[in-house]
Amino acid sequence: MKISGLQKLSLVDYDEHMAATIFTAGCNFACPFCHNSSLVIGNTDSIDEKEIFAYLEKRKNILDSVVISGGEPTLHPDLPLFIKKIKDMGYLVKLDTNGTNLDMVKYLVENHLIDYIAMDIKNCLEKYSAITGKDINKIQIMDTIKYIMSCGIDYEFRTTIVSEYHSINDFDIIGQMIPNAQKYYLQKFVDSGSCIKGDLHEIPKAEAIQILERIKKYIPNTKLRGY
Repeated sequence: MKISGLQKLSLVDYDEHMAATIFTAGCNFACPFCHNSSLVIGNTDSIDEKEIFAYLEKRKNILDSVVISGGEPTLHPDLPLFIKKIKDMGYLVKLDTNGTNLDMVKYLVENHLIDYIAMDIKNCLEKYSAITGKDINKIQIMDTIKYIMSCGIDYEFRTTIVSEYHSINDFDIIGQMIPNAQKYYLQKFVDSGSCIKGDLHEIPKAEAIQILERIKKYIPNTKLRGY
């Protein structure tokens, strides 16, 4: 598995947990507002797994969890073995995914390899292909959403809201995609300087609050993140 990044301590990637975040290389989406463009195209150096495990072993008494992010982690066929080694060390594991590999998500859940799932909802399904730059199987996305909502482990959905790509009306449709979800976050877009596309803008807080109030009709436990 190609690992291209390690954030040694995060207090925000896994709610109420002190986590290390591991970033895998490669993604099957090319969202213009992605701030990890180097991971998407795989133009990064690799970190040896031994280095990762040595760090986790040393931090057992400080950290309690590991977040597997990307890129898109489920593209890696050896992901289950990698996570099992982490679980065997006593850590909780959170998976970040775009929801395109239901078989992998099912395998991880049914083999008790993950404790929490965060799935990105890019927008309403009609806009997925325009945002991701790919021909998206909408049924596949919805099947993953339905599985996550019924699989029995804790989860969240989140959408990074960008002025150029999201309107308030989109969220009536998104609300109907994930009604009464356990958690839903509207994430502030931050231009990291390394996005796939430049000159994109955050949605102002006042407008984000309007979106929040609109979508709470469908998902009461919706919150802003980053504002």
